[in-house]
Amino acid sequence: MDHLSIDHLRRERLGFFPTPLTRLRNFTERFGGPEVYIKRDDQTGLALGGNKTRKLEFILGDALARGADTIITAGAAQSNHCRQTAAAAAALGLECHLVLGGHPPERASGNLLLDQLFGCHIHWNNVHRKGEDLPQVAEYLKQAGKKVYQVPYGGSSELGALAFVAALMELESQCRETALSFTHILFASSSGGTHAGLMLGKKLLDADFDIVGISIDKFENREIPFDRHIIELANRSAALIGSDQRFDSSDLHLNRDYLGEGYGVVGDQEREAIELLARTEGILLDPVYTGRAMAALIDLLRNNAFSKDDRVLFWHTGGAPALFAYADTLNISAPQPI
Repeated sequence: MDHLSIDHLRRERLGFFPTPLTRLRNFTERFGGPEVYIKRDDQTGLALGGNKTRKLEFILGDALARGADTIITAGAAQSNHCRQTAAAAAALGLECHLVLGGHPPERASGNLLLDQLFGCHIHWNNVHRKGEDLPQVAEYLKQAGKKVYQVPYGGSSELGALAFVAALMELESQCRETALSFTHILFASSSGGTHAGLMLGKKLLDADFDIVGISIDKFENREIPFDRHIIELANRSAALIGSDQRFDSSDLHLNRDYLGEGYGVVGDQEREAIELLARTEGILLDPVYTGRAMAALIDLLRNNAFSKDDRVLFWHTGGAPALFAYADTLNISAPQPI
């Protein structure tokens, strides 16, 4: 692979990399195999961490190269992407505007509390949470004399996807150093950028592990279906770096079996997953993305979806600050005293 195909892109260093790669010893023993490892992108460092830090290094590098002074993006009220974007903007001296779905709560908590702490401007937009209103707010800011750069929902652009080509290169280096290899990489798939980037990285590195995205959102408010969105984003990302790699539906592994009651709705499986990883490994998941993806992994392990000889990597994409906003819904109590 020609590393210069990515290295020529402007990148603003915002996180701490490489993120840890560790074996989940107690968790693995609980299920009797296969071996399960975790890639700790919850430890990227920016605003309590998360995988969006990787994307923002490239996206905001482009924003600065274009002379932007104002960043605007969108998400749900407890968006991890918005929290990290607000922090990155603060670190780079950029004004930040967030277009959030829903209505302002009486009391800010979780990611929303951090958004406010980072000094960003919040625009509430009722039912829209996927950037539907970004163009209107951006135009308003431009009319006010701002040099505006729109960061797409989830940071899922070609640059955001290429950040995960770089992430897979990072993982490859760690595997070489530790003589590790994986048969499966499993992660939460939502806005598509992480998924598209991992698909592209796999082809560029000629890797043979299976990329397994766990869909966490049944809401489809797109011009094209989500699976096609991922494939087309991977193709555009390849073209951006001059690669002739092309993707079709045969390259995509998107598991839709764990959508539960919908986006951000915590059910029994998510509660079990969050509690189990906390009590076996001392690792915190989030209630929306990694909690649902880990619930899927647990179910797949119980149903023998992997062989004992497989080695599975769970890519932790972050989001723990949202736990505090879901305290009542999680309703997790401490064990009874002995």
